[in-house]
Amino acid sequence: RDVAVTGVQTCALPIYQGAAMHELSKILSVIDPTVKEQPGMHRAAWLAKKTGAELELLVCYYNEYLSGDRLFDSPSLEKARNEVIGSHSKHLEELAEPLRKDGVVVTTSAIWDHPLYEGIVRHAVSTGADLVVKDTHHHSAVARALLTNTDWNLIRTCPAPLWLVKPVDFREEPVFIAAIDPMNEHDKPAALDDEILQTSKYIAEKVGGRVNAFHSYDPRIAVATATANAYIPVSLPFDEIEQQMHEDHQKRFHEITSFHGIDDDRLHLVAGLTHEELPIVADELKAAAVVMGAVSRNRWKRLFIGATAERTLEHLPCDLLIIKPDWFQTPVEQDTPP
Repeated sequence: RDVAVTGVQTCALPIYQGAAMHELSKILSVIDPTVKEQPGMHRAAWLAKKTGAELELLVCYYNEYLSGDRLFDSPSLEKARNEVIGSHSKHLEELAEPLRKDGVVVTTSAIWDHPLYEGIVRHAVSTGADLVVKDTHHHSAVARALLTNTDWNLIRTCPAPLWLVKPVDFREEPVFIAAIDPMNEHDKPAALDDEILQTSKYIAEKVGGRVNAFHSYDPRIAVATATANAYIPVSLPFDEIEQQMHEDHQKRFHEITSFHGIDDDRLHLVAGLTHEELPIVADELKAAAVVMGAVSRNRWKRLFIGATAERTLEHLPCDLLIIKPDWFQTPVEQDTPP
């Protein structure tokens, strides 16, 4: 891959792990140079102003026709690449100027790298970004976030918290939904729930919002388990099984949310499938964003969003903030070639 136009020397970037957002000092906003509207940039600038964080605007660009290689590269191609990057740099400065006048500290970077998600991750790592913000495409007819291939790859590989933005304005007192799994299902580490809640509370405190917590469970699992057990009579009252499952989930849900100071009237324990119930709750609360964790089946293998979460993300009517486990290390190669 190509990672720079000129003048970038070989360097080994640090291993960057996932972490909750306990302090926000640097926000990286990914700019799409092909569109006029930049809702992600405006969300990032709003957050930067609220938190006092520095904002960096980034264009990551690549064109295979200008890339060349070590055998066929030429001064003319190098000049063309420099001109393109220079044009993007100028555009970024034009976007940055109004934000600076509004009191936000803004820097800009235009880089040559591909694929896009890897370039973003490499830049986030090298600059120590505490948060990466990017637009998503929204189809109002079905209230869905049409996540691109780049979005999904960032969800899977970006070690910093990743905020995917819808083109919708926030209310004065935005609602954040911390979607947690206190029963530690789907092989998700328990500590991730704490990270999700801590991050949600941190952002809400900074922007004058409030935090609600969500957890769903599927009672059909308990019923199926019971009916498959040869020692359980056929006449077993399924409503009692469901009630016991509800109480077990309610106990664990209340324990962790109580520890984090979430009021009972802001708890949403729902019987049903997450990908069906979470978008409904988000819509009812007019939520600004859902905060949820990336899911891994095995910490030593590739980290990915599970099937349930993928279906959930596509139907959320609001922004999405993804948090990685603190042990996560990005699989994106971080050594720039000579």
